[in-house]
Amino acid sequence: MLFNYSLCFLLFIYLFIFSLILFIMGIYFSLFDLVIFIEYELFMFNSSQFIMTLLFDWVSLVFMSFVLFISSMIISYSEEYMSGDYLLDRFIILVLMFVFSMMFLIISPNMISILLGWDGLGLVSYCLVIYYQNVKSFNAGMITALSNRVGDSMLLMCIAWMFNYGSWNFFMYMDFLVTDYNINFICILIMVAAMTKSAQIPFSPWLPAAMAAPTPVSSLVHSSTLVTAGVYLMIRFNPLYLNSNLSIVFMFISLITMFMSGVCANFEFDLKKIIALSTLSQLGLMMFIISYGYIYLAFFHLLTHAMFKALLFMCSGVIIHSLKDCQDIRYLGNIFNQMPLTCICFIISSLCLCGFPFMSGFYSSDLILDIYSMGYLNLFSYFIFYFSTGLTVMYSVRLIYYLAISDYSFFSFHYIYDNSYIMLRSMFIMLMTSIVIGCLLSWIIFPTPSFIMMPLNLKLMVLLVCLLGLFFGWFLGIYNLFDVIVMYLFKNFSYFIGNMWFIPYITVSVPFIPMKIGYNIMSVTDFGWFEYYGGQGLYRVLMILSIFNQSIQNTMFYIFFILFSFWFILFIFI
Repeated sequence: MLFNYSLCFLLFIYLFIFSLILFIMGIYFSLFDLVIFIEYELFMFNSSQFIMTLLFDWVSLVFMSFVLFISSMIISYSEEYMSGDYLLDRFIILVLMFVFSMMFLIISPNMISILLGWDGLGLVSYCLVIYYQNVKSFNAGMITALSNRVGDSMLLMCIAWMFNYGSWNFFMYMDFLVTDYNINFICILIMVAAMTKSAQIPFSPWLPAAMAAPTPVSSLVHSSTLVTAGVYLMIRFNPLYLNSNLSIVFMFISLITMFMSGVCANFEFDLKKIIALSTLSQLGLMMFIISYGYIYLAFFHLLTHAMFKALLFMCSGVIIHSLKDCQDIRYLGNIFNQMPLTCICFIISSLCLCGFPFMSGFYSSDLILDIYSMGYLNLFSYFIFYFSTGLTVMYSVRLIYYLAISDYSFFSFHYIYDNSYIMLRSMFIMLMTSIVIGCLLSWIIFPTPSFIMMPLNLKLMVLLVCLLGLFFGWFLGIYNLFDVIVMYLFKNFSYFIGNMWFIPYITVSVPFIPMKIGYNIMSVTDFGWFEYYGGQGLYRVLMILSIFNQSIQNTMFYIFFILFSFWFILFIFI
């Protein structure tokens, strides 16, 4: 185990230093507007070149620095969190493969290399989700893998469709083919692939199901790697969607995803699933602002969200560890007096999620709300957007109340305190970064200050929605109205909302229909007439011929005598 601990510490140091180097390079590339495009010929076969292409700009460098920084903190965090695991080496190797697949996807301007990183994320995520080898983890891993395979097939069709252009380096010619007819089909394929990876409706059920993985994996997946791959792909392919009707469809899907996940989070009692549904809500927000046309604003929110969401999962892992692996928030409460440091990190990260002023989430969320208020969309989307924002504050306040303020409802005899020094070290580094990264990134991504002037009622709308969410979250948490009213008086409604609008059942039922059809076709063909006239029929024919040949060989002398007599008679008379 000493080798495992030293390995974790060395990886933590190396990844942390490398992330700082990449972040400084990203700032430099942003200031001087530099782009480096590298082509490296791997080998040549019959005058066909196999070239590896890499793209380094400020977007890819800053994103890679965040991925490496968060992964370094999570590997250091796993040193103590996974200390009881005898296969820590395997876990660390899987996490590193996961991180390197994401980095490979980030720096790829080529559809082939994007597919390699994309498939690497899907495969390693399946291995990590089924890390705890039980039936629940296996089912969650199958849902995750099969949902992501839809996106993989979309990318494969996109690669085949790009044969029309003679190259898969979309970075070169994407701006000049916006009006081309074939590019519309590529747009649809890319949009479906991004929806599967970022868990937009109807591919949302795999995101809460992936909570079967260890908490460090959940922290990494939901902050900067797997779920953000779809957002990053949409950012790279955004010129294809400008002034397109597909952006309107995508905007509607992301709005419904925001609303659905926000409502479901208020009906959920599993700690990790509430945080997972909050990730789904924020992904809907990022996809919405991308479809609105502000890709750098979505990238800004992606980076700030990665920091405090990783911290939120790390805090939940410490709480779950301390409370004997209990994840039901109804059993928790009043742990602020016993675990003050962990609760401080949890509350601050929740405030960042709510967009509390001068936290990291405030700089991106408030700017998104202001930009959206200056648009010309209809009243329905405006209402759903602001209502989903209020739901974010609502479930965050509800979660804080259940964990830190309500009565403790677990074991009477317990011993809980902040003794996880290695995990607290990673959490405090993430805490400091989550507080300051918002203003720092706003200076880097938007170096020219902009002044937004809005009517007073629109500007106060954000404050009003947040205050209403705070009030209802606190009120419903204190009086337990979710338990009393919803669970008993509106059982069917609560069952509908709590099960993500029955989308998991639809997701399972839709593949069942072609599976049933395929089974019937296989029964008729492979197990039916094809087998009767194929393998089994050939077997019967050969059996008859072999029996006839054996009978001939057993009576060879009699047959020879009869044939000789027949020949002799013919010879005499003819």
